[in-house]
Amino acid sequence: MPLYKTITVNPHTKVFIWKIEESFEALSEGIDLTKNCANRVVNMKSDLHRRGFMSIRHLLALGGYTDHDLYYDENGKPHLTGDKHISITHSFNFSAIIISDIEVGIDIEMQRSKILRIAHKFTPIEEYRTIANEDAMMRKLTIVWCAKESLYKSFAEKGVSFLENIYVEDFRLDETKTTATVTYEDKQQQYDVDFLEFEEFTCAYALISEK
Repeated sequence: MPLYKTITVNPHTKVFIWKIEESFEALSEGIDLTKNCANRVVNMKSDLHRRGFMSIRHLLALGGYTDHDLYYDENGKPHLTGDKHISITHSFNFSAIIISDIEVGIDIEMQRSKILRIAHKFTPIEEYRTIANEDAMMRKLTIVWCAKESLYKSFAEKGVSFLENIYVEDFRLDETKTTATVTYEDKQQQYDVDFLEFEEFTCAYALISEK
């Protein structure tokens, strides 16, 4: 069972990361899907997406939940039965969830150079012009994207712009934490963001700041 990493963020928050190496058939063993989710899997054209979907059900089990405990609201945000909060992510051969007592968001992305071409769409690119090394810029922009994606998932308001409404405080590549703010209409929320890199992937997760 390729559970890649477990991170205990605090006594009430855990991150589970899965490296997807098994076949869809192997991942399906022992997993009881709801009728709706079973139909979703059948209609998925990508084998990697189907395997990612099933790997998340194994991560749920590690957190003490089943597919029957997971549901989505009208904005597409996942929820668990009970009082815990959850966020879910999947990118290529990695998937992850975060479960907490407070609102959370998580994202995993493969580090790819194409982010240099789209950076202006989600962050003021002039902030990163001083980074001389293209690889370092790619890594940093991927962290920023992951952070903003995790914040977007947690805040969960349609209409939020990565560029206009989400601000990630600057950080160094040798750090693992930063802070961020989402400002939208009459609402403002502060977050703490943690990030890590592994096997040319980046993961970031955000928790509402309790300060």
